[in-house]
Amino acid sequence: MQFDPELEEGRLIKRYKRFFADVECADGSTLTIHCPNTGSMKNCMQEGGKVWFSRTDDPKRKLKGTWELAQTPQGRIACINTGRANRLIEEALQAGIITELQGFDQLQREVRYGEENSRADFCLSFGQQAVFVEVKSVTLGFTDTPIAAFPDAVTARGAKHLRELKSLAEQGQRAVLIYCVNLTEITAVRVASEIDPAYATALQEAKQAGVEILAYACDINTQSIKATKAVQVLDEC
Repeated sequence: MQFDPELEEGRLIKRYKRFFADVECADGSTLTIHCPNTGSMKNCMQEGGKVWFSRTDDPKRKLKGTWELAQTPQGRIACINTGRANRLIEEALQAGIITELQGFDQLQREVRYGEENSRADFCLSFGQQAVFVEVKSVTLGFTDTPIAAFPDAVTARGAKHLRELKSLAEQGQRAVLIYCVNLTEITAVRVASEIDPAYATALQEAKQAGVEILAYACDINTQSIKATKAVQVLDEC
C-alpha cells in the first residue's frame, strides 16, 4: 500500500480528546489533524517526536490532515492509523502472503455473523467452507524487547470478537484472528494481560476452542506499508 497523498513530516505537540492531535509542520506552523486510533496509543507516541501525516483539500473535512505514522520512544516506526490494518491484511491475503489462508475462492468484507450481532472483517470461501477472519492492529511495543503486545487499552469489543470466533470454532467452523503488527522491528506478539486480563482470558478460551491465532509483521516507511511475514504468537502472557 502506497501512501497517497504523500506524507509530510512534523512534530507532535499533543494528542487530545482521543481523535485530535496538534502537530508542528516543517514550516513552523501548527496544524490540528485527525487521529484515527481509538486506543491509548501507549508507548507509540511522544510529545516532540516525529510524526507523518497526510493533508486533504476536501471541503467537507473539518480537519485538513490525518495522522498516519509516529516514531516511538523506542525509535521504531508505528502506523497509528488502525483503519489501515484491514487493507494491509486484505492485500496480503490476495497476494498469498498469509500462507495459512492461501487458495480461497472468494473474499467478502464486513460479513454479519455470530450471536452478538458482529461483522467479521473477512469471510473467505474455500469451496463450500467459510472461514471467518478478524483483524487487530498491534502498535504496543516496549524498550529492550522485540515483542509487541495487544491490546493497549481495555477492549470489550475485542473480547466480544473472541467470543464470536470461539462459538464458530465450537460449531466446527474455521475461525481465525490475525494480529497485524503495525510496528517495525518486532519478532513476536503476546497478549497484554497486564492491561486487559479479561481479553487475555477470552483469548485463551478461544485458542482452546480451536480458533487460529496468527500474527503478521509489516514493513513500514514513509512511502509505503506492507504486511510481509509471519511472526510468533507467544503463549505466555
